[in-house]
Amino acid sequence: MESESPPMYRYMPRSYSDSGDSSGAFSDCNSDRSGEFPPSPLSGAAASASLHRILLSCAAVDSSDEVIDSLVAELSSPNTDLESLRRAATELRLLAKHNPDNRIRIARAGAVRPLISLLSHQDPILQENGVTALLNLSLCDENKAPIAEAGAIRPLVRALKSGPTAAARENAACALLRLSQLDGLATAIGRAGAIPLLVNLLETGGPRGKKDAATTLYSLCHGSRENKLQAVQHGAVRPLLELMADSESGMVDKAAYVLHALVTTSEGRDAAVQEGGIPVLVEMVEAGTPRQTEIATLALLQICEENSTYRTMVAREGAIPPLVALSQSSDARPKLKTKAEALIELLRKPRSASGRSRGAAE
Repeated sequence: MESESPPMYRYMPRSYSDSGDSSGAFSDCNSDRSGEFPPSPLSGAAASASLHRILLSCAAVDSSDEVIDSLVAELSSPNTDLESLRRAATELRLLAKHNPDNRIRIARAGAVRPLISLLSHQDPILQENGVTALLNLSLCDENKAPIAEAGAIRPLVRALKSGPTAAARENAACALLRLSQLDGLATAIGRAGAIPLLVNLLETGGPRGKKDAATTLYSLCHGSRENKLQAVQHGAVRPLLELMADSESGMVDKAAYVLHALVTTSEGRDAAVQEGGIPVLVEMVEAGTPRQTEIATLALLQICEENSTYRTMVAREGAIPPLVALSQSSDARPKLKTKAEALIELLRKPRSASGRSRGAAE
């Protein structure tokens, strides 16, 4: 993203919706899930004094421009010692966490570039504070474009790959989610290498990491065919289906919406079928919550529309009875009932009736 004339990005307010109503399935990553204070190498009175100053500076509703300017100057100076750098980064992170106005003031004071530079610092505490401060600043829509234009994408992708702590990696994913809401930036983030790292976090992360990965994947993929293909190629479908099949994961809805975004491509449909997705989706239609039933129906409709072999597989899995019940339900939305009826009609077609029966490309 670094160039003599940096690109200008425009924020695009995004509701997480891809045909189905996903407004409750996703929410933007919250600010700063790291510990309140990093471990200090100091001891005794020095540690107490340092902690006391941080508490005092961050306890106020907001902080003066002079204080913020001083912290940014300290962070920017090549002569600042490690402990002072840690303290300045921690204070800026916490000031941005607790007060929306401070986020704007910190960015306007010139903090973005020195914070980005912390992502390449050898000190793991500075790396985590840098990532997390950028996440907190990105919660302000006004700050998204300046962060992107300052060249944050690739350092954040590197932090997603090799951040020193789980919190740093999760916060990097959330910061990329926020930046992906800028018009045209989702594809750029995918090209910077974020997709396979998010798939890996989806597979191997803890509960919070999995949720952050799914939310960010959805944001990156739902409007970008290139990112959808990357996600499929890097194996996103299998862990998504595993999460959908596990009612205890707390991830059924999120995973289902990401899968639905991927099956809008022929490659995604093929992967979903090959990875055993049809039984999972049919089970969701039959026994899922109303939201799960809806998104599973829409995903099955995508899978069946252009492939008679897949239609036969879905019908043999027993999809027609729950779809008929759905189409006749007084609780279902009219649009969903129409989709269910369309899918039933497809499933009842003889194999020879369709001229587009062999997985036509999009």
